[in-house]
Amino acid sequence: MPCNDLVFLHVDAALLVIVKPSGLPAVPGRAVGLADCASTRVQSRYADARVVHRLDMATSGLMLLARGADAQRTLNRQFAQRTVAKTYIALVAGQLAPQGEIALPLAADWPARPKQKVDPVHGKPSLTHWRVLDHDPARDVSRLELTPVTGRSHQLRVHLQALGHPILGDTLYAPPEVQALAPRLMLHASRLGVLHPVSMLPLRFESAAPF
Repeated sequence: MPCNDLVFLHVDAALLVIVKPSGLPAVPGRAVGLADCASTRVQSRYADARVVHRLDMATSGLMLLARGADAQRTLNRQFAQRTVAKTYIALVAGQLAPQGEIALPLAADWPARPKQKVDPVHGKPSLTHWRVLDHDPARDVSRLELTPVTGRSHQLRVHLQALGHPILGDTLYAPPEVQALAPRLMLHASRLGVLHPVSMLPLRFESAAPF
């Protein structure tokens, strides 16, 4: 069920799950030209839709919206308590160990907003698990499955840059030669697991990475 480049994976009386394309803001931005976004497109069809979590404009994939204040509170609580299962797929530069984790504190890089940075003094604890799915030796590019335990702004992008394996096409954190390897940020929210805000039954949604 497309809606101006959105795909609705799930619709019921309490929640909506969409697939957001890369390049579309999740919510309205302050800059000129950023009023069009995923949330306003959804609200044009479902007026009671409320944002629960966000994806970076450059990131594609699964995005969850609540229908009404009660459902929003329940889903927000799940995100705050870190009971929501989130998985991303990314293409990164270089070859990594088969699996591992990145535990680095993150904070806003105020002089270079909206960028974030690793900050051992003022940063908030942030944890990401990774698993290598494939490595292309000809391009020296790895496909990773990423599981963020915390949900800091730009967490996956900054963590991978700090590890020395920036995400392909990342115009904020990758060096020019890695930016040039892809026409977009190669990061996709591929799996999402939550409890239904009314029935409290487990729900699981999947979206294959378009790269």
